Amino acid sequence: MAEMIETASSPWGKSLRAKISHYLPTILIAVAFLTLWEFAVRIFNIQQFLLPKPTDIVARFLEETQILFNRSGSSLLYQAAGATLWSAFGGFVIGCGAGIVVALVTARWTIISEAAMPFAIAANSVPIIAFAPIMNNWFGHTNPASKMAIVAIIVFFPTMINTVRGLTLVDPLQLELMESYAANPSTILRELRIPNALPYIFSALRVASSLSVIGAIVSEFFGGMRATLGVFITQAAAGFDFDRAWAAILMAAIIGIGFYLVVSVIERRMMPWHVSFRQTE
Repeated sequence: MAEMIETASSPWGKSLRAKISHYLPTILIAVAFLTLWEFAVRIFNIQQFLLPKPTDIVARFLEETQILFNRSGSSLLYQAAGATLWSAFGGFVIGCGAGIVVALVTARWTIISEAAMPFAIAANSVPIIAFAPIMNNWFGHTNPASKMAIVAIIVFFPTMINTVRGLTLVDPLQLELMESYAANPSTILRELRIPNALPYIFSALRVASSLSVIGAIVSEFFGGMRATLGVFITQAAAGFDFDRAWAAILMAAIIGIGFYLVVSVIERRMMPWHVSFRQTE
């Protein structure tokens, strides 16, 4: 009986040990970096306006969290985080959705893809700060649509380019086999091209998940509601409240990591057959 229990539980034990061994180096590096940061600030007496201690940043972050739970959501940091997350998510959905749709069209007609790609590359090279004043003028400084539009522009082109590559770089033998069975273009797209493009699409979505948070916060530096992370950081730094500014930066990092993890979980659910996931099991 004991042997049966041990045999049944061994896969879980192996899986747990594999996960620990996979994430342990990252955790150790993070702990070492934060420890070095803390001691460097203390030993070299670095002023707070240059670099606060990690313990002070975390203490201020926990203080804002305590305000949230004690005062029924009156924490300005969490209100700002919610507004920025909404702008990042809205722009992510609009930009990535449009990028995938345009990629499906351009991959179907090669001449459109070749004609549109130079414009896509040129527009992707324009920095965020060039779009921010224009979008604020179009939609208004306090309208979240202006931030969503900036995020959508940022994530559109990486998603479109990667999706086009995934739809076009199919195995010629598989394509020839589909055509030998007289499969129509829609069947080839559904059964061959889209499954082949999924790894490319999710690779772009993972990058876009981080870019969307960056784009939303940077766009807020050029104006917006006070309850946004970009304005929150600017005002806290201007008021020499650097612990609070860094707490907002920590919140932005948490949002970015969480967004990335959500995309990764969806990717694993939609592509359990992919070789990268089979190798980690």
